[in-house]
Amino acid sequence: MALLLGCIGDDHTGSSDLANTLVKNGLRTVQVIGVPSENTPVPDAEAIVIALKSRTTPAAEAMAESVAALKWLKQAGARQFFFKYCSTFDSTDDGNIGPVTEALMAELGADITIACPAFPTTGRTIYNGHLFVFGDLLSDSSMRNHPLTPMTDANLVRVLQRQTKLPVGLVAAADVMQGSARIKAALNAATEEGTRIAIVDAISDDQLYDIGTACAGLELITGGSGIACGLPENFRRAGLVANDASAAAHIPDTPGHEAVIAGSCSSATLAQLAHAERSCPVLRINPVSVMSGADVAAEALAWAEAHLGNTRPIFAASADPDQVATAQQQFGRMEIGEALEHTLAKIAQGLVEKGVRRLVVAGGETSGAVVQALDITTLRIGPEIDPGVPWCETLNDPKLALALKSGNFGAEDFFTKSFEMLTKGRT
Repeated sequence: MALLLGCIGDDHTGSSDLANTLVKNGLRTVQVIGVPSENTPVPDAEAIVIALKSRTTPAAEAMAESVAALKWLKQAGARQFFFKYCSTFDSTDDGNIGPVTEALMAELGADITIACPAFPTTGRTIYNGHLFVFGDLLSDSSMRNHPLTPMTDANLVRVLQRQTKLPVGLVAAADVMQGSARIKAALNAATEEGTRIAIVDAISDDQLYDIGTACAGLELITGGSGIACGLPENFRRAGLVANDASAAAHIPDTPGHEAVIAGSCSSATLAQLAHAERSCPVLRINPVSVMSGADVAAEALAWAEAHLGNTRPIFAASADPDQVATAQQQFGRMEIGEALEHTLAKIAQGLVEKGVRRLVVAGGETSGAVVQALDITTLRIGPEIDPGVPWCETLNDPKLALALKSGNFGAEDFFTKSFEMLTKGRT
């Protein structure tokens, strides 16, 4: 099987989201954790997503790691490349979206690329360069309170231009609404005018497919997972993917204990915790205890003993924005974030040692820490639970059914229905 699309994701949940989109649109897809070594065999897949943990690392580190991933994918034979970041454009004025895009373009010698985090199915739309979340400007959404990447400007042209020396332009809705040919013409015109990165408007899923069609000739595409919807069809039209080729999204068959680990402080995850708490025990991880040096992970695992096998324990470091702000003022934003990630990762290790084989993790940074702690290297992408979130199955031992959920994604009943899907799949 020939590798067609090589993808680089800046966190683990977003990478699963992208892989899910590609599977649904007909590409056999494998997710690899971290940059593979030179002698790592290339997985048998039409798309490979290399999941990094580079969203909030120093820009120079994110650039180097992303370029290393790109070089591996080039060596593996990929024909086109995709840089995936969050559909809410999570970043700061220092990056990392702009610097990484610059570095990837330089490595490929690309004249122009697009930046399109739109995903209307999940409420993310772009109009006149402004990003909306369920109809609200990004700057008016809960993302304005994000503990690591607060988004206070909805104008993506402005946001991205602050991060890069490359000229940033816009392919506006007036062009996008007229279909793929007009979008391609607008990109050609932007290139002639000197634009290097073009924000592209999108307010419907159909427009994502048109944008994908217009991008068939680009070396590099950047955006959220939604923009990947139209890419598999380009390969199919070129005769590189059979018309009946689709990635079989098998439900993981992994019996064992179940658990949830939540590190996201998004409003969606907080609502999901409130819903799940009606039927499942929830242990709240106290950041003050973590920062004071207490062995919070050991205490949490002792608490879990009474629940594993009888119910589904939930371990939550999630808190509302006011509580988060208070803790950050006391201990520091990055310091408390890293300490909580480390604690949740240790809890995940202990849970797997105790027989947990079905695990849901909420939050991009938390998912990255958990995946690293469990030494997970490769994931086979399974069925979608909610838009943007699939079940995955680890390909290394021990076999786990794993769902890595972006904090912003999923319906209110996500934590309960995700496990119900696994149970129904085995009956």
